[in-house]
Amino acid sequence: MQVYEAPIRDMRFVLEELHNDDGFGDVEGFEDFDSDVTTAILEEAGKLCKEVLLPINWSGDQEGCKLENGTVSTPEGFKDAYKQFCEGGWAGLGVAEQWGGQNAPHALGKMVEEMTCSANLSFGLYPGLTGGAMVALEAHGTDELKEFYLPKMANGEWSGTMCLTEAHCGTDLGMLRTKAEPQDDGSFLVTGNKIFISAGDHDLTSNIVHLVLARLPDAPAGVKGISMFLVPKYLPNDDGEPGEHNKAGPTAIEHKMGLKASATCQMSFDGSKGWMVGEPNKGLEAMFTMMNTERVAVGIQGLGVGEIAYQSAVYYAKDRLQGRSLSGVKNPDGPADPIIVHPDVRRMLMTMRAYNEGCRALSAWVSRALDASHSAREPEVRERATDFVALMTPVVKALFTDLGHESAQLAVQVYGGHGYIQESGVEQFARDARIAQIYEGTNGIQALDLVGRKLPHRMGRNLRSFFHPVSQFCEDHASDADIGKLVGSLQQSFGALQLSTGHIAQKGLKDPEEAAAAASDYLRLLGFVAMGYCFAKAAKVAHAKLAEGTSEEGFYKAKLTTVQFFFDRLLPVATAQFMAIKSGKASMMELPEDAF
Repeated sequence: MQVYEAPIRDMRFVLEELHNDDGFGDVEGFEDFDSDVTTAILEEAGKLCKEVLLPINWSGDQEGCKLENGTVSTPEGFKDAYKQFCEGGWAGLGVAEQWGGQNAPHALGKMVEEMTCSANLSFGLYPGLTGGAMVALEAHGTDELKEFYLPKMANGEWSGTMCLTEAHCGTDLGMLRTKAEPQDDGSFLVTGNKIFISAGDHDLTSNIVHLVLARLPDAPAGVKGISMFLVPKYLPNDDGEPGEHNKAGPTAIEHKMGLKASATCQMSFDGSKGWMVGEPNKGLEAMFTMMNTERVAVGIQGLGVGEIAYQSAVYYAKDRLQGRSLSGVKNPDGPADPIIVHPDVRRMLMTMRAYNEGCRALSAWVSRALDASHSAREPEVRERATDFVALMTPVVKALFTDLGHESAQLAVQVYGGHGYIQESGVEQFARDARIAQIYEGTNGIQALDLVGRKLPHRMGRNLRSFFHPVSQFCEDHASDADIGKLVGSLQQSFGALQLSTGHIAQKGLKDPEEAAAAASDYLRLLGFVAMGYCFAKAAKVAHAKLAEGTSEEGFYKAKLTTVQFFFDRLLPVATAQFMAIKSGKASMMELPEDAF
């Protein structure tokens, strides 16, 4: 049973109540998105996801995509759902008004993304990839390209992709072989093959705009010789409508573990006409504009799957009768009690709940910083926000997807044997969530990026954007009657993070493998401390609301219970991760290769 109701009240909590003191709120251009408008948008998005996208999630997984005669068809219901999605203006929610969008803040847009990913992750990839392609094109494209392509992508008429990976190279893009030959009219003919291209071909839009990495004839070797090109599936006619096929299309659909309703294609470009985006041999820089956007989006995918897995598990735990409560019969009129009475089932449900609420709180903080990095009034705020986003992007991508997959696995466990069969619907969550830990840079790569680039950047300036507010909060609330004990636990885990940071800085300078060996543990440690900080702030807000009297007493009491569970059961892992980091690389690297 796939169950989903958008968690709008918690979304409003993290958007409107939790982060008001983060210094990222004074942002120009979003004045129209007040509480009433935000709530209305969230409610409409929730309705679309529940009534339109969720009903075709399981069926789409069962049917999958098909490639026939060089064209990919999506599962039944996807074309109609996409039409409703675009007609509702959701494709352009966060797009600038200049291109026909609504210019909604990232903080709001990420909540809508979460809903979409919960209700139907496969569907969400189609508009999601388009949004990422638009970011790169807007940042690096010529005015002519932007004015022609962006409005059609903003309204969903055309979609977009990113074409990086080739069969012989994954993360190491310096080895890519796709070529681009310059033409007299300023265009280029792109030739090569790509794999693992999400939304590479489909029947949802009339044209697809591919952003392709390729090499010019005189390009230097390695990543310094990569350029980016816009290559449409169909060459537009003078009237702007799709015309001649551009020899850019799928040769196969990847047979995947999950996301079967998302068309992941092997692509061929056979002298396909394209136009350069950005400067020659600086395509990787342009692509990373898109990649960083997509990495945050992939983190939201993990959160989205985690939320629907949790809700589906709760539904089953309340409905499934098995065994009797150890504290006494809870369902005397039935043959057994619902399994939600059992402590181990509660452990799993509370773990999922805490993961979701913690990730949502952290995502709202990062999203507010993302808005501030572009539009804050004060240069100092923009700079601090940029530092914070840079630091947290690998954390959001890796930690959220790790926890989302863990939640999906816990949902299967709650269902027991019924979770292992397709009819329950929850095994799909585990399969769908798994790829998010891999694509857009594996989670191991994210950890290396964190310790190898983000920590040492400008003498640790990125880290100060996080350390300073956490340190100040702990200092200000250590003796607080309501949350003092929580703050004490936060200080302990924060201390472990600080010591780990110093250890990596010291050892990593002498031996890069020491830093690399600690990277994944460090990323998780940083992420859990960040969630702990958000939860401690949430407890402060909840106590204040309860003290002043509120009609939503149940919501705030539940928030305090979730916070306490996180501090009791989940945050203590910080100590173990510090010990693992301190142990160094020896046991990891000493075994000879031939002994494996």
